[in-house]
Amino acid sequence: MLSISRVFEGVARPRVGEMKIRQNVRHWAAKQALTAPVVGEYVNDRLVDLHTGVFLDRADEAHRETRRTHLDDFFDATMDTYVQALRDGYTEAEAREITHIQANFDFYNHGWTEMMEFPSDELEEHYERYGKFFEAYDISIDDPLGRFRPEDGIAEAPSTPEKLDDPEHPHAEGGFADDVYVETTDGEVVVGGQEEPEEVSVEEAPGVPEDVDAPEDAQADD
Repeated sequence: MLSISRVFEGVARPRVGEMKIRQNVRHWAAKQALTAPVVGEYVNDRLVDLHTGVFLDRADEAHRETRRTHLDDFFDATMDTYVQALRDGYTEAEAREITHIQANFDFYNHGWTEMMEFPSDELEEHYERYGKFFEAYDISIDDPLGRFRPEDGIAEAPSTPEKLDDPEHPHAEGGFADDVYVETTDGEVVVGGQEEPEEVSVEEAPGVPEDVDAPEDAQADD
């Protein structure tokens, strides 16, 4: 689920900080599992752990533990965003990208610029790409979760606002972002994302225990 920025042969360079995501059978399985009984909770928790771990690795070691609970709560809420985006007709790649943009809004608000996937001066461009969805659910740069914020809130974490004065984005690259850029398992970049496979087992999703029977007809409600 990581967004990685670089230039690929034969692919136009994106004009806004590129949000290129990977997409393989595990992503399709997770899409189905998140709305399935029994396995959905396991997959949700595993995806939260994976996201928190990945982004904490980008932070200075001294800040990691103070951000962990906040990120766990935040990413847990974005799982609801992801499912709702699917139900609203967005593709798997678009729904996942929406949640990554939410996370980058949150990183910016905390001054965690070293964790961002696109430069902080391109926040509005990314908001506008999914403005219809964000407006429908009261999501903004200042309020990245909007209506997906849990009733009991999420854990607080210390900010580093001084980094906004001269932001460094070691994991971001500026350019054009006029579409969704998806890297396949073969390393090919597909603009707009891939077609969903006809047969995907939810047992391929991250976090599904071997001793849990996954429903054979589990499908995301989109």
